Amino acid sequence: MRNLSLALIFAGALCAQEQQAPVTPGGGGANVPGGNPGGLERTSPSPAPGRTQQPGMDPMDPRNRQQFPEMQRPIFLSGKVMLEDGTPPPEPVVIERVCNGNPRPEGYTDSKGRFSFQLGQNQHVMADASVPSGPDAFDTSGGFGQPGRSGNSPFGGMGGGRQINERDLMGCELRASLPGYRSEIVNLAGRRMLDNPDVGTIILRRIAGVEGFTTSMTTVNAPKDARKAFEKSRDLLKKKKVAEAQKELEKAVGLYPNYAVAWFELGRLHEGSARPAEAKEAYSKAVAADSRYVNPYLQLAVLAAGEQKWEEVATHSARVIKLNPVDFPQAFFYHSVASYNLQKYDEAEKSAQEAVKLDTRHRMPKAQHLLGMLLAMKDDYKGAAEHMRGYLQYAPQAQDADVVRKQLSEVEKRLGQAEVGQQNK
Repeated sequence: MRNLSLALIFAGALCAQEQQAPVTPGGGGANVPGGNPGGLERTSPSPAPGRTQQPGMDPMDPRNRQQFPEMQRPIFLSGKVMLEDGTPPPEPVVIERVCNGNPRPEGYTDSKGRFSFQLGQNQHVMADASVPSGPDAFDTSGGFGQPGRSGNSPFGGMGGGRQINERDLMGCELRASLPGYRSEIVNLAGRRMLDNPDVGTIILRRIAGVEGFTTSMTTVNAPKDARKAFEKSRDLLKKKKVAEAQKELEKAVGLYPNYAVAWFELGRLHEGSARPAEAKEAYSKAVAADSRYVNPYLQLAVLAAGEQKWEEVATHSARVIKLNPVDFPQAFFYHSVASYNLQKYDEAEKSAQEAVKLDTRHRMPKAQHLLGMLLAMKDDYKGAAEHMRGYLQYAPQAQDADVVRKQLSEVEKRLGQAEVGQQNK
Protein backbone atom coordinates (compact mmCIF):
# COMPACT_ATOMS: atom_id res chain seq x y z
CA MET A 1 0.00 0.00 0.00
CA ARG A 2 3.00 2.31 0.28
CA ASN A 3 3.32 2.61 -3.49
CA LEU A 4 0.65 5.26 -3.66
CA SER A 5 0.65 6.75 -7.15
CA LEU A 6 1.03 10.53 -7.25
CA ALA A 7 -1.52 10.53 -10.02
CA LEU A 8 -4.12 9.28 -7.55
CA ILE A 9 -3.38 12.03 -5.08
CA PHE A 10 -3.21 14.79 -7.68
CA ALA A 11 -6.34 13.76 -9.52
CA GLY A 12 -8.11 16.73 -7.89
CA ALA A 13 -11.05 17.05 -5.53
CA LEU A 14 -14.36 16.80 -7.30
CA CYS A 15 -17.25 19.13 -6.41
CA ALA A 16 -20.67 17.55 -6.05
CA GLN A 17 -22.75 19.19 -8.75
CA GLU A 18 -26.01 20.62 -7.62
CA GLN A 19 -29.06 19.50 -9.56
CA GLN A 20 -32.25 21.42 -9.99
CA ALA A 21 -35.57 19.71 -10.52
CA PRO A 22 -36.99 20.35 -14.00
CA VAL A 23 -39.91 22.73 -14.27
CA THR A 24 -42.96 20.79 -15.40
CA PRO A 25 -45.62 22.74 -17.32
CA GLY A 26 -49.25 22.46 -16.35
CA GLY A 27 -51.71 20.06 -17.98
CA GLY A 28 -53.54 20.74 -21.23
CA GLY A 29 -57.21 21.41 -21.94
CA ALA A 30 -59.44 24.47 -21.61
CA ASN A 31 -60.24 26.39 -18.47
CA VAL A 32 -63.98 27.01 -18.56
CA PRO A 33 -65.13 29.75 -16.15
CA GLY A 34 -68.57 29.95 -14.63
CA GLY A 35 -69.03 26.43 -13.18
CA ASN A 36 -72.43 24.74 -13.67
CA PRO A 37 -75.14 27.37 -13.12
CA GLY A 38 -78.73 26.43 -12.43
CA GLY A 39 -78.02 22.78 -11.71
CA LEU A 40 -78.10 21.95 -15.42
CA GLU A 41 -76.58 18.68 -16.42
CA ARG A 42 -73.12 19.18 -17.88
CA THR A 43 -72.48 17.46 -21.19
CA SER A 44 -69.40 17.25 -23.30
CA PRO A 45 -69.44 19.02 -26.67
CA SER A 46 -69.42 16.84 -29.75
CA PRO A 47 -66.06 16.44 -31.43
CA ALA A 48 -65.42 18.53 -34.49
CA PRO A 49 -66.17 16.87 -37.86
CA GLY A 50 -63.42 14.49 -38.88
CA ARG A 51 -62.03 14.24 -35.36
CA THR A 52 -62.48 11.61 -32.69
CA GLN A 53 -62.90 12.45 -29.02
CA GLN A 54 -59.83 11.05 -27.20
CA PRO A 55 -60.59 9.03 -24.07
CA GLY A 56 -59.95 10.98 -20.88
CA MET A 57 -59.67 14.30 -22.72
CA ASP A 58 -63.08 15.74 -21.83
CA PRO A 59 -62.41 19.50 -21.73
CA MET A 60 -65.16 19.89 -19.13
CA ASP A 61 -63.32 17.54 -16.78
CA PRO A 62 -61.54 19.71 -14.11
CA ARG A 63 -58.56 17.36 -14.30
CA ASN A 64 -57.95 18.46 -17.90
CA ARG A 65 -58.20 22.19 -17.32
CA GLN A 66 -55.23 24.41 -18.20
CA GLN A 67 -52.97 24.99 -15.18
CA PHE A 68 -51.71 28.54 -15.41
CA PRO A 69 -48.21 29.06 -13.96
CA GLU A 70 -47.75 31.00 -10.76
CA MET A 71 -46.93 34.65 -11.38
CA GLN A 72 -43.21 35.20 -10.95
CA ARG A 73 -41.88 38.48 -9.62
CA PRO A 74 -38.26 39.23 -8.83
CA ILE A 75 -37.13 39.49 -5.21
CA PHE A 76 -34.51 42.16 -4.52
CA LEU A 77 -32.33 42.42 -1.44
CA SER A 78 -30.00 45.16 -0.27
CA GLY A 79 -28.02 46.02 2.83
CA LYS A 80 -24.45 46.41 4.00
CA VAL A 81 -21.71 44.47 5.75
CA MET A 82 -19.59 45.89 8.54
CA LEU A 83 -16.83 44.64 10.80
CA GLU A 84 -17.24 44.78 14.58
CA ASP A 85 -15.45 48.12 14.77
CA GLY A 86 -17.97 49.73 12.41
CA THR A 87 -15.71 49.85 9.37
CA PRO A 88 -16.49 48.17 6.03
CA PRO A 89 -14.40 45.14 5.02
CA PRO A 90 -11.25 46.19 3.16
CA GLU A 91 -12.12 43.89 0.23
CA PRO A 92 -15.38 42.79 -1.45
CA VAL A 93 -17.26 40.15 0.57
CA VAL A 94 -19.42 37.47 -1.02
CA ILE A 95 -23.08 37.46 0.07
CA GLU A 96 -24.48 33.92 0.24
CA ARG A 97 -28.00 32.53 0.36
CA VAL A 98 -27.91 29.34 2.43
CA CYS A 99 -30.90 27.03 1.96
CA ASN A 100 -31.05 23.85 4.05
CA GLY A 101 -27.30 24.07 4.59
CA ASN A 102 -26.46 24.54 0.90
CA PRO A 103 -24.69 27.89 0.19
CA ARG A 104 -25.16 29.76 -3.10
CA PRO A 105 -23.33 33.05 -3.86
CA GLU A 106 -25.71 35.88 -4.75
CA GLY A 107 -23.61 39.04 -4.89
CA TYR A 108 -20.78 40.94 -3.27
CA THR A 109 -20.18 44.17 -1.43
CA ASP A 110 -18.72 47.37 -2.85
CA SER A 111 -15.91 49.42 -1.35
CA LYS A 112 -18.29 50.81 1.31
CA GLY A 113 -19.66 47.41 2.30
CA ARG A 114 -22.99 47.85 0.49
CA PHE A 115 -24.72 45.20 -1.60
CA SER A 116 -27.82 45.02 -3.79
CA PHE A 117 -28.97 42.20 -6.07
CA GLN A 118 -31.88 40.18 -7.39
CA LEU A 119 -32.06 36.74 -5.82
CA GLY A 120 -31.08 33.95 -8.18
CA GLN A 121 -29.30 36.19 -10.68
CA ASN A 122 -25.73 35.82 -9.42
CA GLN A 123 -23.90 37.22 -12.42
CA HIS A 124 -20.20 38.14 -12.10
CA VAL A 125 -19.97 37.07 -8.46
CA MET A 126 -16.32 37.24 -7.52
CA ALA A 127 -14.81 33.93 -6.50
CA ASP A 128 -12.95 33.66 -3.22
CA ALA A 129 -10.10 31.38 -2.31
CA SER A 130 -12.29 29.39 0.03
CA VAL A 131 -15.39 29.21 -2.11
CA PRO A 132 -15.29 26.74 -4.96
CA SER A 133 -17.09 28.11 -7.97
CA GLY A 134 -17.33 25.45 -10.63
CA PRO A 135 -18.13 21.77 -11.16
CA ASP A 136 -14.55 20.95 -10.15
CA ALA A 137 -13.36 23.28 -7.46
CA PHE A 138 -9.72 22.28 -7.93
CA ASP A 139 -9.53 22.05 -11.72
CA THR A 140 -7.29 24.55 -13.48
CA SER A 141 -4.62 24.62 -16.13
CA GLY A 142 -2.01 24.10 -13.41
CA GLY A 143 -2.91 20.42 -13.10
CA PHE A 144 -2.79 20.13 -9.29
CA GLY A 145 -5.56 22.56 -8.45
CA GLN A 146 -6.48 26.07 -7.38
CA PRO A 147 -9.09 26.26 -4.66
CA GLY A 148 -12.08 28.27 -5.52
CA ARG A 149 -11.04 29.24 -9.05
CA SER A 150 -12.48 28.63 -12.47
CA GLY A 151 -10.22 28.95 -15.50
CA ASN A 152 -8.13 32.08 -15.83
CA SER A 153 -10.71 34.50 -14.52
CA PRO A 154 -11.78 35.12 -10.94
CA PHE A 155 -15.27 35.76 -12.26
CA GLY A 156 -15.91 32.48 -14.03
CA GLY A 157 -18.34 29.74 -13.17
CA MET A 158 -21.17 31.75 -11.68
CA GLY A 159 -23.51 33.00 -14.39
CA GLY A 160 -27.17 33.85 -14.00
CA GLY A 161 -29.68 31.56 -12.36
CA ARG A 162 -33.42 31.01 -12.38
CA GLN A 163 -35.77 33.47 -10.73
CA ILE A 164 -36.44 32.84 -7.03
CA ASN A 165 -39.98 32.91 -5.62
CA GLU A 166 -41.29 33.11 -2.07
CA ARG A 167 -41.59 29.35 -1.63
CA ASP A 168 -37.94 28.90 -2.56
CA LEU A 169 -36.96 30.88 0.54
CA MET A 170 -38.33 28.39 3.05
CA GLY A 171 -35.40 27.23 5.16
CA CYS A 172 -33.12 29.93 3.71
CA GLU A 173 -30.79 32.45 5.34
CA LEU A 174 -28.55 35.25 4.13
CA ARG A 175 -24.99 35.68 5.33
CA ALA A 176 -21.70 37.34 4.45
CA SER A 177 -18.81 34.98 3.71
CA LEU A 178 -15.30 35.99 4.71
CA PRO A 179 -12.77 33.42 5.99
CA GLY A 180 -11.64 34.21 9.52
CA TYR A 181 -14.95 35.81 10.41
CA ARG A 182 -18.39 34.63 11.51
CA SER A 183 -21.38 36.35 9.99
CA GLU A 184 -24.66 37.39 11.48
CA ILE A 185 -27.60 35.60 9.86
CA VAL A 186 -30.65 37.13 8.18
CA ASN A 187 -33.65 34.78 8.04
CA LEU A 188 -35.29 34.81 4.58
CA ALA A 189 -38.18 32.45 5.34
CA GLY A 190 -41.51 34.26 5.07
CA ARG A 191 -40.04 37.16 3.05
CA ARG A 192 -42.44 38.40 0.37
CA MET A 193 -41.88 40.12 -2.94
CA LEU A 194 -43.28 43.47 -1.76
CA ASP A 195 -41.33 43.56 1.52
CA ASN A 196 -38.71 46.26 2.06
CA PRO A 197 -35.60 44.91 0.27
CA ASP A 198 -33.25 46.41 2.89
CA VAL A 199 -32.14 43.63 5.27
CA GLY A 200 -30.08 46.03 7.37
CA THR A 201 -26.44 45.64 8.44
CA ILE A 202 -24.74 42.24 8.65
CA ILE A 203 -21.92 42.26 11.22
CA LEU A 204 -18.79 40.15 10.72
CA ARG A 205 -17.09 39.06 13.95
CA ARG A 206 -13.52 37.86 13.99
CA ILE A 207 -12.98 34.24 15.03
CA ALA A 208 -10.71 33.77 18.02
CA GLY A 209 -7.41 32.14 17.15
CA VAL A 210 -7.48 33.17 13.49
CA GLU A 211 -4.63 35.41 12.42
CA GLY A 212 -4.81 35.18 8.62
CA PHE A 213 -7.49 36.32 6.21
CA THR A 214 -8.39 36.38 2.52
CA THR A 215 -8.32 40.17 2.63
CA SER A 216 -5.30 42.38 3.13
CA MET A 217 -5.19 45.42 5.37
CA THR A 218 -2.65 46.99 2.99
CA THR A 219 -5.61 47.83 0.74
CA VAL A 220 -6.73 50.51 3.21
CA ASN A 221 -3.52 52.48 2.58
CA ALA A 222 -3.57 52.18 -1.21
CA PRO A 223 -3.39 55.58 -2.97
CA LYS A 224 -6.42 56.64 -4.98
CA ASP A 225 -4.75 56.11 -8.37
CA ALA A 226 -3.52 52.63 -7.42
CA ARG A 227 -6.95 51.62 -6.16
CA LYS A 228 -8.53 53.01 -9.33
CA ALA A 229 -6.19 50.90 -11.50
CA PHE A 230 -6.98 47.82 -9.42
CA GLU A 231 -10.76 48.34 -9.73
CA LYS A 232 -10.36 48.88 -13.46
CA SER A 233 -8.55 45.55 -13.72
CA ARG A 234 -11.55 43.85 -12.11
CA ASP A 235 -13.90 45.38 -14.66
CA LEU A 236 -11.62 44.26 -17.49
CA LEU A 237 -11.52 40.72 -16.11
CA LYS A 238 -15.31 40.62 -16.14
CA LYS A 239 -15.07 41.35 -19.86
CA LYS A 240 -12.33 38.68 -20.20
CA LYS A 241 -9.79 41.27 -21.33
CA VAL A 242 -6.91 39.59 -19.52
CA ALA A 243 -4.00 41.40 -21.19
CA GLU A 244 -5.47 44.83 -20.44
CA ALA A 245 -6.29 43.77 -16.88
CA GLN A 246 -2.67 42.71 -16.41
CA LYS A 247 -1.46 46.18 -17.44
CA GLU A 248 -3.75 47.82 -14.89
CA LEU A 249 -2.53 45.51 -12.13
CA GLU A 250 1.08 46.26 -13.04
CA LYS A 251 0.21 49.94 -12.85
CA ALA A 252 -1.38 49.45 -9.41
CA VAL A 253 1.64 47.70 -7.89
CA GLY A 254 3.93 50.23 -9.57
CA LEU A 255 2.12 53.05 -7.81
CA TYR A 256 1.87 51.13 -4.53
CA PRO A 257 4.43 48.30 -4.14
CA ASN A 258 2.76 47.06 -0.91
CA TYR A 259 -0.56 46.41 -2.65
CA ALA A 260 -0.77 42.74 -1.60
CA VAL A 261 -4.12 41.99 -3.25
CA ALA A 262 -2.99 43.47 -6.56
CA TRP A 263 0.18 41.34 -6.45
CA PHE A 264 -1.96 38.27 -5.78
CA GLU A 265 -4.31 38.96 -8.70
CA LEU A 266 -1.32 39.60 -10.94
CA GLY A 267 0.08 36.24 -9.89
CA ARG A 268 -3.19 34.56 -10.79
CA LEU A 269 -3.11 36.08 -14.26
CA HIS A 270 0.46 34.85 -14.77
CA GLU A 271 -0.45 31.39 -13.51
CA GLY A 272 -3.51 31.23 -15.75
CA SER A 273 -1.30 32.18 -18.72
CA ALA A 274 1.15 29.34 -17.97
CA ARG A 275 3.87 31.60 -16.58
CA PRO A 276 4.62 29.86 -13.26
CA ALA A 277 7.89 31.68 -12.57
CA GLU A 278 6.24 35.10 -12.89
CA ALA A 279 3.28 33.87 -10.83
CA LYS A 280 5.57 32.68 -8.04
CA GLU A 281 7.36 36.04 -7.98
CA ALA A 282 4.05 37.94 -7.74
CA TYR A 283 2.74 35.68 -4.97
CA SER A 284 5.98 36.07 -3.05
CA LYS A 285 5.68 39.87 -3.26
CA ALA A 286 2.11 39.64 -1.99
CA VAL A 287 3.36 37.67 1.03
CA ALA A 288 6.18 40.16 1.59
CA ALA A 289 3.67 43.02 1.57
CA ASP A 290 1.29 41.30 4.01
CA SER A 291 2.45 38.19 5.87
CA ARG A 292 -1.09 37.50 7.15
CA TYR A 293 -2.70 37.45 3.73
CA VAL A 294 -3.62 33.77 3.22
CA ASN A 295 -4.40 33.54 -0.51
CA PRO A 296 -0.84 33.77 -1.91
CA TYR A 297 0.41 31.04 0.45
CA LEU A 298 -2.21 28.67 -0.98
CA GLN A 299 -1.15 29.41 -4.55
CA LEU A 300 2.54 29.03 -3.70
CA ALA A 301 1.69 25.58 -2.35
CA VAL A 302 -0.14 24.78 -5.60
CA LEU A 303 2.84 25.83 -7.74
CA ALA A 304 5.30 23.90 -5.58
CA ALA A 305 3.13 20.77 -5.76
CA GLY A 306 3.07 20.98 -9.53
CA GLU A 307 6.87 20.86 -9.43
CA GLN A 308 6.86 18.13 -6.74
CA LYS A 309 8.80 20.35 -4.36
CA TRP A 310 7.34 18.77 -1.26
CA GLU A 311 9.29 20.73 1.32
CA GLU A 312 7.93 23.95 -0.16
CA VAL A 313 4.41 22.53 -0.27
CA ALA A 314 4.67 21.58 3.39
CA THR A 315 6.04 25.02 4.34
CA HIS A 316 3.40 27.06 2.51
CA SER A 317 0.45 24.88 3.55
CA ALA A 318 1.64 24.86 7.18
CA ARG A 319 1.72 28.66 7.09
CA VAL A 320 -1.94 28.74 6.00
CA ILE A 321 -2.86 26.30 8.76
CA LYS A 322 -1.10 28.43 11.35
CA LEU A 323 -2.80 31.62 10.17
CA ASN A 324 -6.27 30.16 9.77
CA PRO A 325 -6.89 26.59 10.98
CA VAL A 326 -10.68 26.67 10.50
CA ASP A 327 -11.51 27.79 6.95
CA PHE A 328 -9.10 26.01 4.61
CA PRO A 329 -9.44 22.22 4.38
CA GLN A 330 -7.42 22.35 1.15
CA ALA A 331 -4.39 23.54 3.13
CA PHE A 332 -4.57 20.41 5.30
CA PHE A 333 -4.95 18.29 2.17
CA TYR A 334 -1.85 19.79 0.55
CA HIS A 335 0.05 19.37 3.81
CA SER A 336 -1.00 15.72 4.00
CA VAL A 337 0.15 15.05 0.43
CA ALA A 338 3.49 16.76 1.09
CA SER A 339 4.00 14.86 4.35
CA TYR A 340 3.22 11.55 2.66
CA ASN A 341 5.80 12.19 -0.05
CA LEU A 342 8.31 13.20 2.62
CA GLN A 343 7.53 9.86 4.37
CA LYS A 344 6.16 11.63 7.43
CA TYR A 345 3.16 9.32 7.63
CA ASP A 346 1.88 10.31 11.06
CA GLU A 347 1.77 13.98 10.04
CA ALA A 348 0.14 13.01 6.75
CA GLU A 349 -2.61 11.11 8.58
CA LYS A 350 -3.22 13.93 11.05
CA SER A 351 -3.55 16.52 8.26
CA ALA A 352 -5.80 14.25 6.19
CA GLN A 353 -8.08 13.77 9.21
CA GLU A 354 -8.39 17.54 9.59
CA ALA A 355 -9.05 18.01 5.86
CA VAL A 356 -11.92 15.51 5.95
CA LYS A 357 -13.35 17.03 9.15
CA LEU A 358 -13.32 20.59 7.78
CA ASP A 359 -14.63 19.64 4.33
CA THR A 360 -18.26 19.65 5.48
CA ARG A 361 -19.53 20.38 1.96
CA HIS A 362 -17.62 17.42 0.51
CA ARG A 363 -15.97 19.63 -2.10
CA MET A 364 -12.67 17.77 -1.73
CA PRO A 365 -13.44 14.03 -1.60
CA LYS A 366 -9.86 13.16 -2.63
CA ALA A 367 -8.92 13.75 1.00
CA GLN A 368 -11.09 10.74 1.90
CA HIS A 369 -9.12 8.52 -0.49
CA LEU A 370 -5.78 9.73 0.81
CA LEU A 371 -6.85 9.12 4.40
CA GLY A 372 -8.10 5.65 3.47
CA MET A 373 -4.72 4.77 1.96
CA LEU A 374 -2.85 6.06 5.00
CA LEU A 375 -5.04 4.02 7.36
CA ALA A 376 -4.57 0.91 5.22
CA MET A 377 -0.80 1.33 5.55
CA LYS A 378 -1.14 0.90 9.34
CA ASP A 379 -3.53 -2.08 8.94
CA ASP A 380 -6.60 -0.09 10.03
CA TYR A 381 -8.71 -1.76 7.35
CA LYS A 382 -12.04 -0.79 8.87
CA GLY A 383 -11.19 2.92 8.84
CA ALA A 384 -9.58 2.60 5.40
CA ALA A 385 -12.70 1.02 3.94
CA GLU A 386 -14.93 3.70 5.46
CA HIS A 387 -13.02 6.56 3.86
CA MET A 388 -12.57 4.84 0.50
CA ARG A 389 -16.34 4.35 0.39
CA GLY A 390 -16.70 8.02 1.27
CA TYR A 391 -14.55 8.98 -1.70
CA LEU A 392 -16.59 6.81 -4.07
CA GLN A 393 -19.82 8.19 -2.64
CA TYR A 394 -18.91 11.83 -3.32
CA ALA A 395 -16.88 11.24 -6.51
CA PRO A 396 -18.46 8.19 -8.18
CA GLN A 397 -17.46 9.34 -11.67
CA ALA A 398 -13.85 10.21 -10.86
CA GLN A 399 -11.23 9.07 -13.35
CA ASP A 400 -9.62 6.85 -10.75
CA ALA A 401 -12.91 5.47 -9.37
CA ASP A 402 -12.30 1.98 -10.80
CA VAL A 403 -8.81 1.90 -9.28
CA VAL A 404 -10.19 2.92 -5.88
CA ARG A 405 -12.90 0.24 -6.12
CA LYS A 406 -10.18 -2.37 -6.60
CA GLN A 407 -8.28 -0.96 -3.64
CA LEU A 408 -11.46 -1.03 -1.56
CA SER A 409 -12.07 -4.65 -2.56
CA GLU A 410 -8.59 -5.60 -1.39
CA VAL A 411 -9.04 -3.69 1.88
CA GLU A 412 -12.39 -5.38 2.53
CA LYS A 413 -10.80 -8.76 1.83
CA ARG A 414 -8.09 -8.12 4.41
CA LEU A 415 -10.67 -6.79 6.86
CA GLY A 416 -12.63 -10.02 6.51
CA GLN A 417 -9.52 -12.09 7.08
CA ALA A 418 -8.68 -10.07 10.19
CA GLU A 419 -12.19 -10.54 11.58
CA VAL A 420 -12.03 -14.30 10.99
CA GLY A 421 -8.68 -14.40 12.75
CA GLN A 422 -10.16 -12.61 15.76
CA GLN A 423 -13.07 -15.08 15.92
CA ASN A 424 -10.72 -18.06 15.86
CA LYS A 425 -8.73 -16.83 18.83
